[in-house]
Amino acid sequence: MSPELPVEHDVSLQPFNTFGLPALARRYLRVTDPAQLDCLRTDAALAGLPRFVLGGGSNVLLTRNVAALVLHMAIPGREIVGEEGGAVLVRAGAGEHWHGFVEYTLAQGLGGLENLSLIPGTVGAAPIQNIGAYGLEIKDVFHSLTACDLATGERRTMGAADCRFGYRDSVFKHADGANLVVLDVTFALPRAWQPNLRYAELAHALQDSGMQAPTPRQVSDAVVAIRRRKLPDPAEIGNAGSFFKNPVVTAGQCAALLARFPALVHHAQADGSEKLAAGWLIDQCGWKGKNMGAAGVYPKQALVLVNNGGASGAEVLALAQAIQADVLEKFGVALEPEPVFI
Repeated sequence: MSPELPVEHDVSLQPFNTFGLPALARRYLRVTDPAQLDCLRTDAALAGLPRFVLGGGSNVLLTRNVAALVLHMAIPGREIVGEEGGAVLVRAGAGEHWHGFVEYTLAQGLGGLENLSLIPGTVGAAPIQNIGAYGLEIKDVFHSLTACDLATGERRTMGAADCRFGYRDSVFKHADGANLVVLDVTFALPRAWQPNLRYAELAHALQDSGMQAPTPRQVSDAVVAIRRRKLPDPAEIGNAGSFFKNPVVTAGQCAALLARFPALVHHAQADGSEKLAAGWLIDQCGWKGKNMGAAGVYPKQALVLVNNGGASGAEVLALAQAIQADVLEKFGVALEPEPVFI
């Protein structure tokens, strides 16, 4: 085994997933340098092993021990790398903590990422999930990323079109992107910044504070305050944020549901479809604040499943499946989980 690959055995992953679920990694490698991935391909003992790429552990549900080699991406670094088309290009290593990186950009006097403040996870995972909140998605401020093909060792520079961003989706979540590991991400942050206040709750919060022309920092502070009021801190209550995607249905399906449920929360999409509020659907099925074993639904937000202490991945999975079954029975709508199940 190469000395550059300090692989550990039977490592607890409980500290490395925000649900705080117990699981062991049979083999574990903390990746702090892209060169380690090159060594991995030439290491006779490791090259043929299946791999599982782990970032901040904020979008994963561990239901068992992991037999694959866990590659825990911890590549550091953040820097301003240039300007292009009226935007400042800022790059960060895949292992950088997401909110810490947002704070870094604000400290440089750069706006653009403030609506995504306090989202758990790492920079490298952000484009994989196309994270979004309060009227902004990664694709809106994305410039490019560097990825490594684990099968060939090839480095790829990928633009937005290459990443095929969708709602909580990207090429990395599909078969043709399964071997790609994100090494760093570059964002294009506008010099001529304007606040993104399309999300009504955020706009109202700033207006109520008397901020008619908020700064990026003030928008970030408002987002942080809203998130802390509505969502549990993973450091205190294990969770993975929003557990289900907001389902998208046709206009006809939405109209039929509105006829039966006039209070249905829905949002028209540019393509004519309608996005339903998954949290509202779950709440209407009576799940908010309800527990199954040590797993439960957060009392303040039905979209968040929590580990109340000592829960197993199997308990969280059983809770999720029970919620899906009830929503499907009541509304005829299938909820799709956001986290990756292992």
